[in-house]
Amino acid sequence: MCQEGVFSLFIGYNKDMTQISRDDVLHLAQLSSLQLSDTEIDDLQKDIGNILGYVHQLSELDTSGVEPTYQVTDLENVWRDDVVIDDKVTREQLLSLSTESLNHQVKVPKVL
Repeated sequence: MCQEGVFSLFIGYNKDMTQISRDDVLHLAQLSSLQLSDTEIDDLQKDIGNILGYVHQLSELDTSGVEPTYQVTDLENVWRDDVVIDDKVTREQLLSLSTESLNHQVKVPKVL
């Protein structure tokens, strides 16, 4: 949990838009399979309210002249054609490498 002072920077937002009730916190805890003490619920209620307040502050920023950033590392997908390479390996040679095969297929243990 964040300490109360950590989010004190985010004061001044419209609290009506960022209120989260104790029931909301309990519902989130149930969905997350968390068991929280009363103190943790109160702390989490404050923290989530502060986070929502910060998001509300960000939503008020004028970003009309800012181009969206979709990717920051300049990486690109490398596309290539699928080409079958015939390296003269037969099915039987590959099956012989497996520990067990059945009906010309590799037999593996059940997963489920």
